[in-house]
Amino acid sequence: GLELSHCVGANSLGPTVPWRSGGPCKMKRVRTVFKPEQLERLEKEFLKQQYMVGTERVDLAATLHLTETQVKVWFQNRRIKWRKQSMEQKAAKLSQFGVIQPATADSTDIKDHEEDLVDVEL
Repeated sequence: GLELSHCVGANSLGPTVPWRSGGPCKMKRVRTVFKPEQLERLEKEFLKQQYMVGTERVDLAATLHLTETQVKVWFQNRRIKWRKQSMEQKAAKLSQFGVIQPATADSTDIKDHEEDLVDVEL
């Protein structure tokens, strides 16, 4: 299941952060903190291929002592970051030549996807 930092009750002074509704209390999920060695390996694999699926993902997760879901979500978030960086580099090159780029659907899509960043701790 999800690792939760605390259960906020009705008498709590702290803010409630809903994770899933339906229970008597609200749960706050804990953000995954990757070790430097794990990040180095994940980045290395990302440079080889931007999509990690199937047995490759299972094997990588086992090697790094992570869950398959953590690896999947890391790759999803990394692809969003990669696309955003690519768009920024493209815009910077165009601006060097005095080309003004209108807002495109792609840049809007990136903003929408930034809100979709997911962090799941299992």
